[in-house]
Amino acid sequence: MMHYRPLGNTGLTVSEIGMGCEGFFEEDHAMARKLFDAAEKAGVNYFDLYSPDPEMRKAVGEAIRGRREKFIIQGHLCSVWKNGQYLRTRDLKEVRQAFEEMLAILGVSFVDIGMIHYCDSLKDWETILENGILDYAMELKGEGKIRHIGLSSHNPVVALKAVETGKLEVLMFSINPCYDLQPPDEDVEKLWADEAYEKPLLNMDPDRQKLYERCAERGVGITVMKAFGGGDLLDASLSPAGVALTPAQCIGYALSRPAAATICCGVHSVSQLEECVAFEALPAEKRDFAEALASFPKISWKGHCMYCNHCLPCPKAINIAEVTKFYHLAVAEGKLPETVREHYKVLEHHAGDCIQCGACEKRCPFSVPIRDNMKKAREVFGY
Repeated sequence: MMHYRPLGNTGLTVSEIGMGCEGFFEEDHAMARKLFDAAEKAGVNYFDLYSPDPEMRKAVGEAIRGRREKFIIQGHLCSVWKNGQYLRTRDLKEVRQAFEEMLAILGVSFVDIGMIHYCDSLKDWETILENGILDYAMELKGEGKIRHIGLSSHNPVVALKAVETGKLEVLMFSINPCYDLQPPDEDVEKLWADEAYEKPLLNMDPDRQKLYERCAERGVGITVMKAFGGGDLLDASLSPAGVALTPAQCIGYALSRPAAATICCGVHSVSQLEECVAFEALPAEKRDFAEALASFPKISWKGHCMYCNHCLPCPKAINIAEVTKFYHLAVAEGKLPETVREHYKVLEHHAGDCIQCGACEKRCPFSVPIRDNMKKAREVFGY
């Protein structure tokens, strides 16, 4: 059975497994209908549509005709089709024209998420502001042609800058256990470059951690791209870590990040979609990513909570990962936000219930000082 999550504060409830649009190109676009049929059957209700290819959009429009209400569309602004190929633009006139064409070709009156497409540099973000593109997205929202405003990015510093404007409701971001180790950069190709993994890598990049936590605190939902690293993480000979992960481990990792709501899986066939959907029914040991991550050569997450729940069961039934998440959110903000306080409050058991037995630390694959974290969380929350 498919599980669903709130998409930040949008009011939308999305399937944990979503679809990227890569497979919509297969079989001269005939695969689109097959994928949407399989998606509806499986309860997949979210899909991304970054490509401006008019033939692909036409196929998607035909595939969802008569069942538009069953799907949440993440459509992109600034993605245009010129001379038979995709281009990104910051020309407002082109952006307006391309968006209206998207609605017309899809045969819909609105898209749920208007995603400002592919911003990886601070200069480009300034261009988006200066050229009126964010203002246009807000205009479209006011007209009901988009319901929520989003941005897609691979750079946590740029993404955080955009999130902190308070205008974004959804962020599309690349999340997987290799990219999360890399520092921010305006060159997206460095995320998978061999040289980026030649030296030992220690723990998650703090800018990425800060971004996830800030999104969670502000109610900005994250839709995940590149959870499989373009497929490289599934092949030991291609994986930057030198170890192959399963689709379930990649999905489990991405969904464990704060604010992550749905994984836009770039499937190319119905069988690949079904393999991703099968994640929902897998036992915990098949979803588990912690032991695989702990075995990565030249990579260490020592001392960093991965929210993997290997620490459980707690004799006091504390949900250690959730307590730790809320503690991290409070630390990231430098204060105790009301939303975090209230989410912590409704937990059945709290950090103050910890008896400091240390059983959790013996099970943790990443040597996290859990007892210290519980003490600190109790100080922050008061119980």
